[in-house]
Amino acid sequence: MAERAGVSVRALRYYEEQGLVVADRGPGGHRQYPDSAVERVRFIQLLYAAGLSSKAILPILPFLDTLVATPRMARRLEAERDRIKAQIGDLTKAHDRLEELIRLAAAYKDSPATCEADEGPAMSSAARLPRERIPGLRPNRR
Repeated sequence: MAERAGVSVRALRYYEEQGLVVADRGPGGHRQYPDSAVERVRFIQLLYAAGLSSKAILPILPFLDTLVATPRMARRLEAERDRIKAQIGDLTKAHDRLEELIRLAAAYKDSPATCEADEGPAMSSAARLPRERIPGLRPNRR
C-alpha cells in the first residue's frame, strides 16, 4: 500500500495513528487497506504539502468519502483554499524575484566583481553597478 501510494511505511503508520487512514486486520494481523486508500493517501500528501496539519486534515476527509458537506465544512474548505491561494501568490512573487536576479546575474556574469556567500561583499567600488539602476533593487542607504 505504501509503495502504491508513494509514501513510506512509517508515513502510512502515522496516518493511521492520526485517524487519517483506516486499515482492517487480516487473519495474520496484517493491515488491509481498501483500494480507495491509495487516492486518499495521495490527497493527504497534497494537503500536507500545502501546509495543513493532520488536525486540520482530519475534519476534511469525511467529505472526501461522502461528498456531503455541512455549511461549516464548506467554509473550512474555502478558508483552506484561500490560504493556499495566498501562499501561491507569495511563492509566485518569490519565483519572479529569483527570475529577475538570475537574469541580472547572467547579464553581469563577466563582471570582475565577486559575491560569494562565504566571502561577503568583496566587490570593488569600481565594479559595483549603482543599485538604483537595477530594477526592483533599492539603493543602499548607509
